Amino acid sequence: MMTNLLILAQLVLAVSILIVWVFRFDNIVKEFKQYELSDLTRTMVGTSKIVLATLLVAGIWYPALVPVPALIMAFLMLSAQYFHYKVNNPWNKRIPSFFLMLLSLFIAAVSLNIIP
Repeated sequence: MMTNLLILAQLVLAVSILIVWVFRFDNIVKEFKQYELSDLTRTMVGTSKIVLATLLVAGIWYPALVPVPALIMAFLMLSAQYFHYKVNNPWNKRIPSFFLMLLSLFIAAVSLNIIP
């Protein structure tokens, strides 16, 4: 049962990242400008998130891949929370990255057998 939930969580996280960074990229550009972060930073973060999402999907077949990408993704989502806070964004802008941070931590905890 937990294996199915873990796979679902990995897919939800990966698809969410792909939707935001591919299909809603115009919003990302606006947000990074609001945060006063460079285009290079935006490109590095986006590339990292897409690579991590890909590793999480590959982790369905190779579970050893999962913990590190999940923890790095959680860190990136925590960083997103910081920048939302820094520019005083309303809660509705903060909720998606907060949810994805919790989902990343859940994936890491299950894959590391912290949650049986």
